[in-house]
Amino acid sequence: QVQLVESGGGLVQAGGSLRLSCAASGRISSIGVMTWYRQVPGKQRELVSMISSNGNTNYASSVKGRFTISRDNAKNTVYLQMNHLNAEDTAVYLCYAVIRPVGTENSYNYWGQGTQVTVSS
Repeated sequence: QVQLVESGGGLVQAGGSLRLSCAASGRISSIGVMTWYRQVPGKQRELVSMISSNGNTNYASSVKGRFTISRDNAKNTVYLQMNHLNAEDTAVYLCYAVIRPVGTENSYNYWGQGTQVTVSS
């Protein structure tokens, strides 16, 4: 069974850095776009950054210049390097990927369970 598992969240002071990881596991044929979202209670889920299978990237304006997304296709893993964090970055960060499992012609949407990032001011 295909699943996404995030790691790397935690508590950090404002101005600090964290690196999130999201690893896809299971019988995977291919992975398309990989995306980081974040969720704050009572607010709409926000797209933070996305990276295509060939490395094209996009960022929310609120994180551009501070966050960097990357992926290691050999490890089926996407990363989010977050620098110059501030209190507004506090959220649960969720990984999303479009994955084609082995044995199927179809691709499916998968979500991780989320990892909490808390930035203290």
